[in-house]
Amino acid sequence: MHNTDLEKMMDTTDEWIRERTGIQRRHYAAEGETTVDLAEKAARRAIEAAGLAPGDIDLIVFATATPDLVFPNPGTLLQARLGCRGVPAFSVEAACSGFIYALSIAEKFVRTGDARRALVVGAETLTRITDFTDRTTAILFADGAGAVVLTASEEPGIISTHLHADGGYKDLLYCTGGVSSGYEAGSDGKAVIRMAGRETFKVAVTMLGNSVDEVLAKNNLSRSAIDWLVPHQANIRIIQAVAKKLDLPMERVIVTVQDHGNTSAASVPLALDTGVRDGRIRKGDTLLLEAFGGGFTWGSALVRF
Repeated sequence: MHNTDLEKMMDTTDEWIRERTGIQRRHYAAEGETTVDLAEKAARRAIEAAGLAPGDIDLIVFATATPDLVFPNPGTLLQARLGCRGVPAFSVEAACSGFIYALSIAEKFVRTGDARRALVVGAETLTRITDFTDRTTAILFADGAGAVVLTASEEPGIISTHLHADGGYKDLLYCTGGVSSGYEAGSDGKAVIRMAGRETFKVAVTMLGNSVDEVLAKNNLSRSAIDWLVPHQANIRIIQAVAKKLDLPMERVIVTVQDHGNTSAASVPLALDTGVRDGRIRKGDTLLLEAFGGGFTWGSALVRF
């Protein structure tokens, strides 16, 4: 869906969207296509890239805010399709920070020896909870999936992870639907995303900046030690602010927001996949992965590729 497609649906323009968000196009799941459908494709590609078979996977951690069903959780639905039955499979809901949360959890399983080969997935069909009469959010959100495989190694690939949340900001970015509390419907009768854009932007820049300082201090690193920033693809201005905090030129930042929009838990693995497959991210590079999402939740991971 290009910005020009949205011009036909609401009072907006391609120029206005590009200037404020950096987004040029985004992708929507097909009618009837679910979050797990998208996740299966990403999972199989990740497993293949790792030189493994689905049966080699012994843990699935699935990050999403848009599961196919309330239960079974999407991790078990994906497990059934892959054929690695019997191993732990569960989901994590931390909105846009979901993949960082899932990565941190899976890393602990591998580090302690409770898993040898973990599949970590971030997948969303956010368009199912997007209010297309609200141009402030409709231009942002999209669908997608990304995945990685973690394996045990003598040399740590994930050096550290850092997770945070502050529920005091819950009214700034949320979905109006809930199982036990009911929901306030959008114009189409469904639960939808609501966001206070300016306030969310300010908090995101502050918290992600603090996260950069935390990662560097924890690992006794200078800013120059980071080869690549792989950020959540929410808004180009937020990405630029974090890059500035790191003194990183934008040439050292993996940016896909122009092509994907905001895919929530899928955005970091999608950006990582893009950087790896196009050859920019190489063996031995040090990466900083970071994300910020509704709740608020935020987190980062320092990774040696």
